[in-house]
Amino acid sequence: MIDTANQNQLNSILQKLGVNKSEEEKQANSDQLGQEDFLKLMTTQLQNQDPFAPMENAEFIAQMAQFSTVTGITEMGESLKTLSSQISEFRVATASSLMGASVMVPGNVARPDSNGEIHGMIDLPSSPTRTRLSFSDASGTPVHSIDMGPQASGLTGFSWEDIPSDILNSDEPLRVDVFANFGNGMENLTPSVFAEVFSTSVGDETSGVMLDVRDYGQVRAADVLRFRTAGNNSTEAL
Repeated sequence: MIDTANQNQLNSILQKLGVNKSEEEKQANSDQLGQEDFLKLMTTQLQNQDPFAPMENAEFIAQMAQFSTVTGITEMGESLKTLSSQISEFRVATASSLMGASVMVPGNVARPDSNGEIHGMIDLPSSPTRTRLSFSDASGTPVHSIDMGPQASGLTGFSWEDIPSDILNSDEPLRVDVFANFGNGMENLTPSVFAEVFSTSVGDETSGVMLDVRDYGQVRAADVLRFRTAGNNSTEAL
C-alpha cells in the first residue's frame, strides 16, 4: 500500500505535472482512468514489484505508450465532437443565407426573376456550329427564340431580358429548350436555369442542407454550383 508520505510525494509530483484534480473532478470522472490514476497504478506497481525480477524498461515504456494512445484517441473524439457541432452551425447559417435567393438547377422550367428576366447556362460538350434557344408557354406555344450562333465548348450563359408584360403578368412558368448542331443536325440539350428558393432545411448528415426550389422541389445544396441573391444578376459559386 502507499503510505501517507508516499501519497503526499505523489500528489506533489502530480501537482507539478498539472494533472492533480479536485475532489469534484475526481467524482465527476470516477468512471474514467485519467493520468493521475495511471500514475498511481504505475507507482504502486513499481513499489510492489519483485526486486529480484524488476519490470523491464521496455515493459514500462510500452505501458506508457498504450496509455498515451488511449488518451490521444479520447482527445481526438472530443475534438471531432466539437468539429461536428461547428459544422452543424455552419449548415444552419448556410441554409438561412439561401432563403429568398435563386439557385441554378438543371431543368427546362424557368420563370422571370424579380427584374423580369430569365437567366441560365448551357453546358456544351463540344463546339457547335449553331446554338438556338426556344421559349414556350404552358400550352406549348413558342413565345420567343434566341439564335446564339456558334459557341465554344463548356459553359455558356444566356438570358432573355425584354420579356413582354403579358408573360410577366401571367405568372406562368416557361419551358426552355436548347438545340445545338455538333455536325450531325440539331440535338436537344438540357439547360440549367435559376429558380427561386422557397425554404431551406438543415437535413441530416447524409443529405446536408436541403432547398425547396420552386418548380423543382427538394434539391441538395451540395448539388448547386451557383446562386444569386434577390435582385442581383451576378452569380457566385456555392
